[in-house]
Amino acid sequence: MNLQDKASLLSGRDFWSTKPVGDVPAAVLSDGPHGVRRQTGEADHVGIHESLPATCFPPAVAVGSSWDPAVAGRLAAAVAVEARALDVQINLGPGVNIKRSPLCGRNFEYYSEDPLLTGVLAAAHVEALQAGGVGASVKHFAANNQETGRMRVSAEIDERTLREIYLPAFERVVKHARPATVMAAYNKVNGVYASQHPWLLTRVLREEWGFDGVVVSDWGAVNDRVAALKAGLDLEMPGNPANDAMIVQAVRDGELDEAVVDRSVARVRAMVRAWRPEPAAFDADAHHALARELAAECAVLLKNDGDTLPIRADVQTIAVLGPFATEPRFQGGGSSHVTPTRVDSPLEEIRRLAGDRVVTADPDDADLAIVFAGPADLDESEGYDRAGLDLPAEQVELIRATAAAARRTVVVLSNGGVVSLEGWHDEVDAILEGWLLGQAGGGAIADLLFGVAAPSGRLAETIPMRLQDTASYLNFPGEQDVVRYGEGVMVGYRYHETAGRPVRYPFGHGLTYTTFAVSDLTVRVTGDDSARVSVTVANTGRRYGKHVVQLYVATQAGPVRRPARELRAFTKVGLEPGRSTTVTFDLDARAFAYWDVKEGRWLVAPGDYTVQIGENASAVVAEETIELAGEVIARELTLDSSVGEWFAHPQVGPVLMRHVAATMTEEQRAAAAEHQDLLRMIESLPMHQFLSPMGVRLPDQAVREMMELSRRPQ
Repeated sequence: MNLQDKASLLSGRDFWSTKPVGDVPAAVLSDGPHGVRRQTGEADHVGIHESLPATCFPPAVAVGSSWDPAVAGRLAAAVAVEARALDVQINLGPGVNIKRSPLCGRNFEYYSEDPLLTGVLAAAHVEALQAGGVGASVKHFAANNQETGRMRVSAEIDERTLREIYLPAFERVVKHARPATVMAAYNKVNGVYASQHPWLLTRVLREEWGFDGVVVSDWGAVNDRVAALKAGLDLEMPGNPANDAMIVQAVRDGELDEAVVDRSVARVRAMVRAWRPEPAAFDADAHHALARELAAECAVLLKNDGDTLPIRADVQTIAVLGPFATEPRFQGGGSSHVTPTRVDSPLEEIRRLAGDRVVTADPDDADLAIVFAGPADLDESEGYDRAGLDLPAEQVELIRATAAAARRTVVVLSNGGVVSLEGWHDEVDAILEGWLLGQAGGGAIADLLFGVAAPSGRLAETIPMRLQDTASYLNFPGEQDVVRYGEGVMVGYRYHETAGRPVRYPFGHGLTYTTFAVSDLTVRVTGDDSARVSVTVANTGRRYGKHVVQLYVATQAGPVRRPARELRAFTKVGLEPGRSTTVTFDLDARAFAYWDVKEGRWLVAPGDYTVQIGENASAVVAEETIELAGEVIARELTLDSSVGEWFAHPQVGPVLMRHVAATMTEEQRAAAAEHQDLLRMIESLPMHQFLSPMGVRLPDQAVREMMELSRRPQ
């Protein structure tokens, strides 16, 4: 290829495909990830124009609450078949951004507020999609946690918060699933556009994590094409001839090394050649049935007073109310909007399962009333954030009036982000959080209501009492094109549990139609700051069900503030009544580590760590504490280091103590021993102030020797 050909290969031919150049064929990229949004006519990236029919599977908001990588994998495998049938080589997704605030308009595209849960599900999606011959594009890298000002806002985040909260899901997917592409986000990270961020795209993504695929821009996210190419962004989408010419001119002017162009060309060439799947056909009915099965795994039974659900045989008259009963909400708006092959009506599916029971719209002759509620389509979409968490006032009125009239009332929610349950929660008997369940969600909800399927979902995000109780409330969505992540690592349940803020329902909460018990928790340190954990789970109820074993780690070890507890492992098990099983988790050092900004790496601090099995993030049902040797960090000391750091240094501290004691009289030593809080008063002083004429006088040679001692390998 000549230089013009090379530059041409690094941007799209049109909205959805790359250019065929020389022996390199074109590749089609299409929106996803819970279906294939294949456009053949007018194109857009915000869901305005039509796309070809495809199965709309449950979006990520629902899959997140399944807590089941098998659900994510089965969904992605089916999407791969449909992508091949629609001549798509790269399906854009999954989205792994963290739900920092419940107001993010695109939360329906993301899995969770927790990076581990997000990463495990996303890796399962990518592995299954790519095993089916279709490349993935994990997105949006990084810190795309709001829609307000998303094209220009700068997310101001300290490195520990990035490393512990906003990057781990990407890291897990890259290391474990090797996605074909990573999509750079629109926003800036600490003042630099993500699409031209060398630290993100080269140092972290490629050098630290070993990513060898293509970095592609979000659609229209490139601001400076040459800077982006230098930073590590390979493919700009959609096509932009002016930027192609800019690359050529930059090479000719000596501003850009042609070797940088060659590197990106090689990556794009390898991607196009690697993802050339064989054509396929898909069975729309079979995929609809699969979508129904998967959707049932995702709904969360929040409340079930008096075993209202499943609907019992003595319930002979059922009232069904709310507009979503006939015109269901099953996906969000924007670039992931799929044209479904068909859509289940919840009311019709309820009638099918009701048999000879009376199904009415009148909550007054009713034994049980079911109210379908949730925000409107336009309340949740790509491109803008939500204004609040409340349901529409008319829906709250409908719920309260129905609860006053019917003997029992069930509320079924359809929403892409959490909604407030306040003002009506205590007046109803049961609440089924249905999220957005895809095109077969109506059938799945009917299955759950009548007990054909048992609910097994768990909340992947906290439902707060009030928006004001959320960690990001004062900082979201920022102002004047800057958003400060002032809550740091205290995101979601980490904040609520640490600050003791009450919630309506905690992260990890979910009921089912049976009961479970855990016992025999054992935790054994296995060396290298790792541990093996086993626990027995038993179904103590009367019917088959699935239970999510949630393992958290709690510690206050180390020099940084740690959350009250953090999810470190989980698994979902299905058991028949009276049966039990023992599950085992192997926790590596990372499960106990924090990101040390001074060392620039993960560290395990010496100390106690409590391994907890939680019913959810708030309710611990078993725990055991272990002690880990960790790593004692003896940092190099200077005169700018604090007095506390000097005295705490494992080698220098005792030497310093002897020198200081030698300068003191017996009376001064006795006084110092009597006033132990003296060191606390001065420990933050820089050492040069401690050694000032008004402080302690030590020989210069002794000070130099102690600093040299701190530099020696320990």
